Amino acid sequence: MFGTPGRKRRLLVCTVVVLAILVIAVIYDLTWATYRISFGDVVDVIMGNGTWANNILVKDNAQRVAIGALVGSGLAACGCVMQAVFRNPMASPYILGLSSGASLGAAIGLIFTIPFIPMAVATPLLAFITCLATMFLVYGVAHVGGSTHTETLLLTGIAISSMMSAVVSFLTFIAGDKMEDIVFWSMGSLSRADWGEIAVVAPMVFIGIAVMSCYSKSLNAIMIGDSHAMDLGIEVGKTRLILLIASTVVTAAAVSFVGAIGFVGLIIPHIFRIILGPDNRTLLPVSALGGAAFLILCDYLAHVVAPEYGVLPIGVLTALVGAPYFIYLLRRRKSEVGWS
Repeated sequence: MFGTPGRKRRLLVCTVVVLAILVIAVIYDLTWATYRISFGDVVDVIMGNGTWANNILVKDNAQRVAIGALVGSGLAACGCVMQAVFRNPMASPYILGLSSGASLGAAIGLIFTIPFIPMAVATPLLAFITCLATMFLVYGVAHVGGSTHTETLLLTGIAISSMMSAVVSFLTFIAGDKMEDIVFWSMGSLSRADWGEIAVVAPMVFIGIAVMSCYSKSLNAIMIGDSHAMDLGIEVGKTRLILLIASTVVTAAAVSFVGAIGFVGLIIPHIFRIILGPDNRTLLPVSALGGAAFLILCDYLAHVVAPEYGVLPIGVLTALVGAPYFIYLLRRRKSEVGWS
């Protein structure tokens, strides 16, 4: 089903390695709570042997790790789909402006009171709505003359992202005592997650990834070219729209509670595409696993880097890794997009 024996072997090895990294990352990330917990204590709790660390794990850590796994897997899967849909390794939820759109909604929810809706609900709800609206705005602006060129879409996403970031900066300027909340949200953090939020995010992420997986074979055909896909009986426009909506819903659900976390959807799918090849039937699930492992590792590092200053916002770490990688991709593709 997935190609030659060599490719199958590579897929098996890659999956096992990613799962091992994910398990180790989860255990290490669980060691950080109100009190520092040893690696052995965490393993003891996971194996079902209750210790003094059990309550700390359940109250302080398990939620953070769970939301990190959901957000990482969702963003990586969305990046995988967007890169295939637009046939461009630079496409990702962050580059297309979705995170900035969510930040705008969150800033509005943090500053302005909405009657009959508590702020704890209004902030993620508005972030979700504005994230969806941003995708349709970017797609609508870039859709010219009955077609959407990938480079135009990316540039449109960057432009609209900059515009929305400017609006968020203005709202931050006038926010008064809410300024700290907006800044903290815009940098991304897993530390405020609770089981109620996870119960909202999990179904959207799982259903969204399931929908994207169902279209993975059609996505392979679209990567070769629209005309080839249409020859195979695929409704390209409809399929592309469904995939964009599914990926946007997953992105919106992922970032609406934890803030703007960038570059996960750029780095992870591109790395696994190099290792495994372009088959989205295998690339999408492995990217989802890799995204979960990557974000949990980043969360662990966020605790380790400067503990005397508290927990470093996780969005800062992903940007420090992702921005140089984006520059690397730009330099690789500058001849293809006509830059000197």
